[in-house]
Amino acid sequence: MKEAVHIGPAPGTGPTLEELMADVAKGDKDAFSSVYDAVAGSVLGVVRGVLRDRAQSEEVAQEVLVEVWGNAARYRTDRGTAINWVLTLAHRRAIDRVRSVEAAAARDHQAALLARTPEFDEVTEAVETRLEHEQLRRCLRTLTELQRQSVSLAYYRGLTYSQVGELLAVPLGTIKTRLRDGLIRLRDCLGVSA
Repeated sequence: MKEAVHIGPAPGTGPTLEELMADVAKGDKDAFSSVYDAVAGSVLGVVRGVLRDRAQSEEVAQEVLVEVWGNAARYRTDRGTAINWVLTLAHRRAIDRVRSVEAAAARDHQAALLARTPEFDEVTEAVETRLEHEQLRRCLRTLTELQRQSVSLAYYRGLTYSQVGELLAVPLGTIKTRLRDGLIRLRDCLGVSA
């Protein structure tokens, strides 16, 4: 036959855990020391069973015991034993820690996803750019040869009007006129308002 396990001081050797809790509720530090000695191991066991992490378990167990000290007046004997009340606090606090850790991990994961997500749709951007380039090529074909050469040299190669004139062996005034006329024709072809 199995022997009953008793948590707390041995029966008949001093005040019960319930009596000690009443004294703790009045601010009795010695009573709290006795409660601490009686329940600390069980609290750590319950918390560790939920968290599985030694460091976090010790931290949460400490938080539970501080809560017992601060909230001993909330314990009611008509609702159960003192040890059950303390272990319920421990279990709830451990579950809260698990939820908190999971929520933090979810927030970090979401933040990482947002950091990697481009601010625009790359495929749409690429398609639009390709269509714009194709439309520009079509419009460039509508220019005269001198206009097309002048625009290409000035805007794609970055040459000055004088450099374009020298390269094509055409007077500067003619280059300026061809560029102006070519740009007006491109603007109209592309549908850009002035």
